[in-house]
This record gives sequence, C-alpha cells and structure tokens, in this order.
Amino acid sequence: TDDILRDIQARATKVELGAGMGAIISKESLDRLETAITRAEADGASLVVDGRNPNPPGGCEDGYWLSPCIIDHAKPDFHAATEELFGPVLTIIRCKTLSEAMAIERKSIYGNAASVFTSSGAVAERVSQEASAGMIGVNIGVPVPREPFSFGGIEASKFGHGDITGHGCLDFWSNRKKVTSKWVTQNQKNWMS
Repeated sequence: TDDILRDIQARATKVELGAGMGAIISKESLDRLETAITRAEADGASLVVDGRNPNPPGGCEDGYWLSPCIIDHAKPDFHAATEELFGPVLTIIRCKTLSEAMAIERKSIYGNAASVFTSSGAVAERVSQEASAGMIGVNIGVPVPREPFSFGGIEASKFGHGDITGHGCLDFWSNRKKVTSKWVTQNQKNWMS
C-alpha cells in the first residue's frame, strides 16, 4: 500500500498547472475544496500532498488554482470521504480486508463510480457485483464509458430518472452497472489505458 501511495504522491507533485491540469471553476468551489482539506487535517487525517497555495501559470494569477492534494488515514465518516468533492483531492481510507472496504462503500449515499485494481478474477467479480455504483472499473481508474454506453450512477449519484446518455436513459426504474476491465499490460496509449 505504501509503495502505491509513494508512486501516487510522486505523480501528484509533478502535475503542471495550466498544462496538466486547469483551474477550479469558481471561488466558491475552491473555498469548498480548501475547507474540506483543512477539515480533514483538523479531524486527524494526514495531508501527504498539499496543493493549496500553488504557483499559478504566468498570466493566470487571477484564476482559482489548486494543485493535487492527497489526504491519507481518513476515517469513513470524514467529510472529505463522504462528499463528492469534484476537485483534485484524493482521500484515502485504509482498510484491512475487502469486506471492510465494501462495507464502507455500501454506506455511501452516492453511487457514481467504483474501481478496483487486482489480478484476481474473484476480487474483480465480487466488487463488480457488490459495489453500489453505476460505473465499475476493474484495473481502470475512472470507468467512464463512451457512447453507446450509458453514463451515470445510482443512489444519490443518479441523474434524475436515469443515465444521461445511451440506452440507459430509457430505463426509468433500473439500476444498471457498467463493468470495464483491463487484464493485460499494454504498451499503446489510448483513452482506455
């Protein structure tokens, strides 16, 4: 786990504002994100990458900038772990077992997306079946399907009466799951890699 976190930290600190990541959309959004980060820290989490007070790209100093932030050792009830922050903030809750992780996931009121990174088909199948999310990724970080697949979640992450694209928008009462898997390391780079 710590090896993975060190790699994520190294990548997060190399993100170049303006080239690798844009600005936050509004002052209100930036304030909301910074409040969540400060609150997690005050509640006892570790801020292993602090992207607050970044150096904005030249000529863009008036924008609302936040570099990547990584919050580690959060508890399942922390604000940063229970709200959809929609910003460059990764909140890590450490779990000892897959059952513990799935129990935390099921308590969330949201159900947009879930991902698992594994070489075990049994683990991939369990997460795909048990996760209460509308988009499931197996060895895919952000499992956002493209047309003709539906885009959307379940629970409080549902878009009104259904998904916003694909045939899923026609299924008024169903909770569809989309499972995206990647099992072989590939050399080519494309939108799925």
